[in-house]
Amino acid sequence: MRYKIHMHVLAAQDAFFLARRTRKDSPHTTAAYQRDLNGVNVLLAEALHSPVEDLTIADLTGANLRQAFGLFADTHAKSSVLRAWSTWNQFLTFCVAEDYIAGNPMGAVARPKTPPLIPKPLRGEDTPEQLLTAAAEGASKGRDPWPERDVLVIALGLVAGLRSAEMRTLTLASVVGREGDRRLHVKGKGNRDRSVPIEPPMERIVDAYLASCRKRFPQGRFDRDSALLRDRQGEPIGRGGLEYLVKSCFRWAGLHDRVPTGASLHALRHTFATRLAEDGASASEIMALLGHASLATSQNYIEATARERRAAVASNRTYRALGRVSREE
Repeated sequence: MRYKIHMHVLAAQDAFFLARRTRKDSPHTTAAYQRDLNGVNVLLAEALHSPVEDLTIADLTGANLRQAFGLFADTHAKSSVLRAWSTWNQFLTFCVAEDYIAGNPMGAVARPKTPPLIPKPLRGEDTPEQLLTAAAEGASKGRDPWPERDVLVIALGLVAGLRSAEMRTLTLASVVGREGDRRLHVKGKGNRDRSVPIEPPMERIVDAYLASCRKRFPQGRFDRDSALLRDRQGEPIGRGGLEYLVKSCFRWAGLHDRVPTGASLHALRHTFATRLAEDGASASEIMALLGHASLATSQNYIEATARERRAAVASNRTYRALGRVSREE
């Protein structure tokens, strides 16, 4: 069989993205794949002293890719190297399937170990309740407080487990079902849609927020395709605006010291999952509600909760006395 080893790498990557179009990847996913491929392309060209556009499939040897990934690893975190490795593995698997090359050389490139998921829920047993109460009472004290929106955003994380991107893609049509039996239709990560039930208290939060929107923006658009979450100008809220809102809520409530490092908005989602595990939800139930791709990811919350419970029991100072008694016997 004659392989297309003289095909240009950039042409092969264009074909790779064309083949993925039927997967309906999100723009974010496509952009991440492009960054991973382009980043290693540049380093591969540097190692071979060749322009990127002149690279061919024949240049994609195990030795060349090891050198390029070594350079990549020097300036990137382990998680970034792992993601780039996965992207290139998918690309080269495609090349094998299309008979561009005889085999996938990524087996010759060391892959970083996948770090275990460590849930980062909010610290403190009653922190979620304090946060919601402070937001509802208008703790922001700003020039233009909007407690209805603050409470909704926090609740979407704490009782629905939504990611930032999922919150931002919600529309008015995302709230479906009859009164008393409503749910959120969520467009999840990796195009995995899911349905999250919401109880009457959450329904009232949504209704109060929408009423506040109509009052604030009397000329605004409120059809089914309109964004649910809005900024103070009535436009769909952006990623930065949403992160700032949540961090501000923690600060206004005086709870910023209970937020795990690097997990402000995502800590709400982790709190939702952790409380599910503590209250006896199975891994499959957590997987369905959070939209995880793997059951193992959901199982981590159950295992982490079990470890934390054991650590809490072990820290009981009475155990020290019990230890002395048991040694005396």
